[in-house]
Amino acid sequence: MRSFPVLPHCRFSRTLKGMEVHFAPALQARIDQLVIETGRAPEKLLEDAMAGYVAELAETREMLNSRYDDLKSGRVKPIDGEAFFESLRKREDELLNKQ
Repeated sequence: MRSFPVLPHCRFSRTLKGMEVHFAPALQARIDQLVIETGRAPEKLLEDAMAGYVAELAETREMLNSRYDDLKSGRVKPIDGEAFFESLRKREDELLNKQ
């Protein structure tokens, strides 16, 4: 399992600066609507959304690294994609023919 560097948990950092982010008009309108509906400050709404996104991204990255390590170590064997889909089509045909 690989580890990832952790950003500081403090609100401000000497090396990380606040940033201004510009969104496409349609996305900005959706954000504005959520701000109105929830009554939350735009900064908190976006901070929570980004925290969730970053956590999901880190989890996905960890899963992909683990799968790659499994392939590389030989714990699992790769399968041919075309052969897999062909066997899937055959099983589907068999199920449909039984009905």
